[in-house]
Amino acid sequence: VQLQASGGGLVQAGGSLRLSCVASGRIYSSAVMGWFRQVPGKEREFVGRIRWSTGRTDYADSVKGRFAISKAGADTVYLQMNNLKSEDTAVYYCARSTQWSSYDGDFASWGQGTLVTVSS
Repeated sequence: VQLQASGGGLVQAGGSLRLSCVASGRIYSSAVMGWFRQVPGKEREFVGRIRWSTGRTDYADSVKGRFAISKAGADTVYLQMNNLKSEDTAVYYCARSTQWSSYDGDFASWGQGTLVTVSS
């Protein structure tokens, strides 16, 4: 399954963006879809995840209460980002795993990333 992330851009602090991740095929119920982000020179950071079968979600403390992951249809997952802060600036990636994990090594399929820039 190939993943295509989109929706990044430039936004002012306090604003919102919604990122989309579309799979090339059906996302099966066994999947866990995750969002990660990376700032150049730093390690990739877990943002959140959703279990496809139940819709259960989980978030990093740094985004809890501001970001929300949802799914649509059989092939799309969203990351709604509200009250954005300058420290949210990063390249955001969607990824697929079969494990309920926040470790990027457990995710086998990755999208190409979309850049989010938050200006203060």
